[in-house]
This record gives sequence, structure tokens and C-alpha cells, in this order.
Amino acid sequence: MAELPGATPVIRYETIGSTNAEALAHSDGPAPCWFVANRQTSGRGRRGRVWQSEPGNLYATLLLVDIGPVACLPQLCFVASLALYDAVRAVTGIDPLRIGLKWPNDVLIDGRKLAGILLEGAVLPGGRRATVIGFGVNCAHHPLEAPYPTVDLAAAGYPTDPPGLLRALDAAMWDRIGQWDGGRGFAHTREAWLRRAPGLGQPVTVRLPGREMQGVFEALDVSGAMVLRCRDGGREIISAGDVFPSSGAQG
Repeated sequence: MAELPGATPVIRYETIGSTNAEALAHSDGPAPCWFVANRQTSGRGRRGRVWQSEPGNLYATLLLVDIGPVACLPQLCFVASLALYDAVRAVTGIDPLRIGLKWPNDVLIDGRKLAGILLEGAVLPGGRRATVIGFGVNCAHHPLEAPYPTVDLAAAGYPTDPPGLLRALDAAMWDRIGQWDGGRGFAHTREAWLRRAPGLGQPVTVRLPGREMQGVFEALDVSGAMVLRCRDGGREIISAGDVFPSSGAQG
């Protein structure tokens, strides 16, 4: 086990199936802790999608235990995306007009997906709760076939080494976790996220299991769910789904 300078312990692997799976397998061990791999053979994204994991990108999972009330843990997706946004800006100095956030936890550069973030959890003996936050950040390359257009930092003009990005991400995570404050500060997290969301107020298509919905991304509610203003003027609360820009005009 190594340590980031002045920060969180790190367990490093050359090749591993999945950093999230490894963190969950060791969730009764020391925490917080990062699990980091140069390559994953069974990386996965949201909804069970395969996450391509060749060397050159950052594959890192943060293990947390009893970080907040169970009802507030899904809010950590906003904490994590804000932290990654902060880390990328700190390392690259990228123009803020080029980088933004897409609901619920995607970081975009020039409208293309830079990273995957996956939250998972487990109940430990004695009722303690482990939460793992996995980051797959495209530093050197990106998948050519994906449901949403993708990009990597090198292709965007910012070659970045994964260890340097991890150091920045660790610092940013603890800043954003402090702001969130176990859910008590989610209003501040929500406000910060909305300021970095270029899709706010724009037409979107939301893909749900078995159907699609179109409307305008109007707001986040107090829990972090998307408020979608539909074509008929009604509003839908979306707690999970895949969001894509839509060119359809809205009333």
C-alpha cells in the first residue's frame, strides 16, 4: 500500500478485473483507500455496460465507509463528477467553456464524454455501509464505439499522466465531500453542479427502459433527480436514465 502525498492510501495493481469489484472485496479493510489499476479486464460502466480499460487511462476506485446516511449516498454521483471536473481543470487549465457536466455524473469536453463514474455499495458486518466510487478517465485514448460521443485528454490537447490526475482528484474529492457534508450540504453541491451544466434549459432526450421521453432539462430537484418539462407543459421527475441532446423545439 502506498500513499498519495499527504492524502489517501492507494493500493495499485498492474492488471485487475475491476477496481470497483476489488474495492468491494476489501470493503471490510482500511478505509478510505484508493484502488488503482493500469489496466482492467472486466471494467464496467452504468447499466452493466463494458468499460474499455487499456493502459494509459486512469482507472481508480475510492472506498468509503459510513460516509453519510443511506438515503443521501446517491448524491455522491454529483460530488464525484464535480471533483473530477475540478481535478481536470486543475491539471490541464482547460477553458471552462470547453468542459461541463451532464446529468447525472458525466464530465464532458467539447460535448464529448471524458469519463465514466460508477457508484456501488455493500452492507458490512455490524450494519456499516461501504460505498465505492469508480472513475474511468480517458487520458490517452477513448472508445470509438459508445452510446455517447467520447474524447480523451490527449485528443483534446491536454496530455495528462494518470498519477498526476489521481493526485488532483484525491484533493478535489475531499474538498467536495466536505462541501456535501454527509448530505447536509447537498444544496451547495447541487448549486455548484448546476453552474457547470451547459445542458440546463436545453432540449434533451431521456432513454428509459423500454421507452424514450423528450423535453427540456429544467432543473434538479432537492434530491438530485432531473426535472423534465415535457412537450405538453407537464413535468416529469427522472431519477435514472440516459440523457442525450435533442434538437426538438419545445413549447
